[in-house]
Amino acid sequence: MQIARKWIQILWIFLVNGFWGFPFTGNLYQGPLKIICSPGLNCYSCPAATTYCPIGSLQQLLLGIRFSLQTGKYYVGTFVIGWLGLLGTTFGRFICGWACPFGLFQEVLYKIPSKKYSIPPLLNWLKYGFFVFFVVVFPLIFLDQFGLGKPWFCKYVCPAGTLEAGIPMILLMPDLRTTIGFLYINKLVILIGFTIWSVLASRPFCRTVCPLGAFYALFNRFSLIQLQLDKDACTNCKACHKVCPVEIKFNETPGSGECINCMKCMTDACTFDAIYITVAGYKMIPAKKKPAVVPPQ
Repeated sequence: MQIARKWIQILWIFLVNGFWGFPFTGNLYQGPLKIICSPGLNCYSCPAATTYCPIGSLQQLLLGIRFSLQTGKYYVGTFVIGWLGLLGTTFGRFICGWACPFGLFQEVLYKIPSKKYSIPPLLNWLKYGFFVFFVVVFPLIFLDQFGLGKPWFCKYVCPAGTLEAGIPMILLMPDLRTTIGFLYINKLVILIGFTIWSVLASRPFCRTVCPLGAFYALFNRFSLIQLQLDKDACTNCKACHKVCPVEIKFNETPGSGECINCMKCMTDACTFDAIYITVAGYKMIPAKKKPAVVPPQ
């Protein structure tokens, strides 16, 4: 199952970054697919990107609301909100574990041999602050002379944007190198910091900063597809604790907003079929382990 998950993660990278003609065009893809929001964090400005980042889309909606109201153009981006809501209510954080390119980037880095460290659970709450302030509040209240806000998270924080767009665009368009300043250096430092942290700890960006993960976490207990625990079958052996990449204790906190639903606990740890998937409330029973065959004497 985990091998299949890796291939699905790789497939999603190519699905949302399918424009490989950028070295010849020297520009971003601007085709009809660009109106579609990617499920995971994927920068709009990546030269290969064929989709829009959901967090970037939400910020673009919010930063222009006050301007639209002041000019009498009462446009509301129901598509962006509806798309995010549909993804959240259907999959919850399955998207984080199966479809986010930056999540896969961190997983690959974590495989580099080194001493590994835990992340204090208190830091998990930071991502909700980033979602509330950098994605929602700041674009709404801090306006320029034209009455428009800024995409604060994308502009000042997002390491995925630096990796997928900032660095490639500098390489692709040498003229942009003259514009490099404090803002670019700041984001590059953030990317380097999370790159090093990802070698030492599992998925630090997802767990402490990612606003998209914070949004999807709100739906983990209510999504159409869920990872569930059969308390009667669970023996409290705690094997699920040892394999969890986000360090939760699944048998104690099923439905946790921190769970990225990678299913390692189900496929790599639990031997009692106590962890299973439900779709719209219907239990998807895992394959039973075959009893050992005793040869005849």
